[in-house]
Amino acid sequence: MSIETTTQKSQEVNKLQAQTQSLKIEVDVSNRVGGGYSNNFIDKLPQNARDRFERHGVDLSKGYPEKPPSEQIPLYVDDAQKIRDKPVDYIPRGKNADPEKKALFSKVKQVKHLTKHIGTELIGVQLADLNEQELEELGLLIAERVVVFFRDQDLSPQRQLQIGEFFGQVEHHPQQNHVPGLPGTTVIWNELAKQKITFKTAKSGTGRWHSDLPHERQPPGVTILHNDTIPSVGGDTFWSSGYAAYDKLSPEFQKFLEGKVVVQRSMHTYLDRDDPLNGGKQITRETPLVRTHPVTGWKSLYVNRGWSVSIKGLEPDESKLILNYLFDVYEKNLDIQVRFNWKPNDPKLGSTALWDNRVSQHAAVWDYIDDNEPRHGTRVSALAEVPYFDPNSKSQREALGLAN
Repeated sequence: MSIETTTQKSQEVNKLQAQTQSLKIEVDVSNRVGGGYSNNFIDKLPQNARDRFERHGVDLSKGYPEKPPSEQIPLYVDDAQKIRDKPVDYIPRGKNADPEKKALFSKVKQVKHLTKHIGTELIGVQLADLNEQELEELGLLIAERVVVFFRDQDLSPQRQLQIGEFFGQVEHHPQQNHVPGLPGTTVIWNELAKQKITFKTAKSGTGRWHSDLPHERQPPGVTILHNDTIPSVGGDTFWSSGYAAYDKLSPEFQKFLEGKVVVQRSMHTYLDRDDPLNGGKQITRETPLVRTHPVTGWKSLYVNRGWSVSIKGLEPDESKLILNYLFDVYEKNLDIQVRFNWKPNDPKLGSTALWDNRVSQHAAVWDYIDDNEPRHGTRVSALAEVPYFDPNSKSQREALGLAN
């Protein structure tokens, strides 16, 4: 090859590189994410859900469900991160409640603790009828027992939203489906699953142990899920206690983990503005690995297999090894878990769970998919405080005077 030919080729390469560097890539948001009302699912809406919505005045005439308008759905990760990147006021509900919860318990027929360490069912009361004092005491009960259940509930999505607002600023997800006209009431419905779950993939998606939205600046505290449509068999949900998971660790390992920072990621992906062709990018946030609950003052392990990526300051192999062990502590200790079957006594009503995302993980059981039955509900998540660790806080067992 002659020197002249080599020089020409080199010039052509340099010219192409210059053109590539100046190339501006534009992406049409509306072609990527569709917003607004959907008409694809309205005819599939389960009868119980339809009856609930019509009974409480939800307008389904434009379609179901509803998403934010396309122009409001963020395409780039930096835009998504800005949505809730400023501090919001938070009142820790339950902190000033009556420790004996006399007002709340006087209204129920039975207080039923489902396991020793986690899970309580309140029987014979409508969640919708609780006043602010009773909700304050309920906040304390949730903080102590991690998750509280109500069966045979006629809970409107409007009242569900109001109760969520009592516990904190309600999360309005930038991508998720919600009840028409009620942003913040996220629709949880197997029909909407983009990736259809099968028997072999039942551990994927929400079937994997996780905590909701740890990438938020102020992740959810109390979350309210009301299921109005439940499979005839199955469709349960598991919860596991972060208080008890921390208490399962040796004192020396607890000391090692306290003060460590974990990187959390979002479930949804967005484009990198500087590299939009390099696939989806998730929002990330640094949080304490061990956090303190502002109401109980108890320490909790704040990691989950779904969204916890790495431990800051450790080598990748070290981080992976420790995180996998901590995930297993949550997932494999049956004595710190509770399993709830959502089926109500009255088939026309639903069941409701309120849990504290700060001190728990949960996982849905997809054992009903072979029967092609629907599972439909609405979820409201109340954002809480910026996660923190107080070195003077105590573990649950230490605070309660229980032996290790």
